[in-house]
Amino acid sequence: MKILVAEDDRTSNRMLGILLQKWGHEVISTTDGAQAWKALAQPGAPQLAILDWMMPLVDGPTLCRMARQNPALRSVYIILLTTLGRTEDIVAGLESGANDYVIKPFNHAELQARINVGVRMVLLQNELAATRRECHAAQEEVKQLRGIIPICSYCKKIRDDQNYWTQVESYIAKHSAATFSHGVCPECFEKFLKDAMTPSETSENTP
Repeated sequence: MKILVAEDDRTSNRMLGILLQKWGHEVISTTDGAQAWKALAQPGAPQLAILDWMMPLVDGPTLCRMARQNPALRSVYIILLTTLGRTEDIVAGLESGANDYVIKPFNHAELQARINVGVRMVLLQNELAATRRECHAAQEEVKQLRGIIPICSYCKKIRDDQNYWTQVESYIAKHSAATFSHGVCPECFEKFLKDAMTPSETSENTP
């Protein structure tokens, strides 16, 4: 997963980057809050961020609040990383919008476990978003089927969104989960097939 690291101490920044790459992640490294905010605003930005509390320009908690106020960034999973370990500091960090809080110096195994929790959360959010998009698309198709459908009064073909004429069953199959099995109704049998069949065939196929 692509992970943003915002840490002004260059030694700590580099160490975090090495660890994350070792654990299989892609790292976007920044050294102050302003750089971090710019990185989060880019297309394809990381969905997980590790932010130092005390940074130049914009500190970690402020960056958390900014992200939570931006609809496009509310789902970013944020881990605050800091030497501040008092209960009131932890509470303040989480209330600023962080999802997790890790105290320096951190245990490597613990940090990896917390990052893994974040990765699982991001993947679940992505799956939920994909499901919502699919549901929305299905609802739009149902609305389209409920609306006015242009149909030929002679051959009964339907004009689709691209202005092509297609068979009724093809149109409905494309816009719904319906499938078709073809048969012959009694009226059509009498009109089109009965005269062309032998007496034995007629008796076998009479509806």
